[in-house]
Amino acid sequence: MSGFKKFLFRGNLVELAVAVVVGAAFSGLVKAIVDSFIGPLIALVGGEPDFSELAFTINGTKFPYGIFVTALISFLIVAAVVYFLVVLPVAKVLERLIKAEEATERPCPHCLSDIPIKATRCRFCTTELVPTPSI
Repeated sequence: MSGFKKFLFRGNLVELAVAVVVGAAFSGLVKAIVDSFIGPLIALVGGEPDFSELAFTINGTKFPYGIFVTALISFLIVAAVVYFLVVLPVAKVLERLIKAEEATERPCPHCLSDIPIKATRCRFCTTELVPTPSI
């Protein structure tokens, strides 16, 4: 039982469980945004965004391809909402944070390789450099 207990309380397993729960809650939130706002906006422009009634029949067998079309459109809308409302803003924030960090390297003016800021000689092309003054 002690091995099982260690397995259950390992950090990775707990983090994974939290990620799954938060992911499920986030999925519900995104679906609610799409159903409440994005879907009606699409219905305003192009009519009802439900194609589940579309089907064709071959030898008496019905193929309801409209269900797939509706699911595909829903997926594309959800992916776009997640990208534009979550991924893109977070990427911009992370980019700003990275730029805000103090730079430790600079490009060599001759070979454009990254070298330490205080370097007096490029390690790649061996050009003598003037060190960057400390801030």
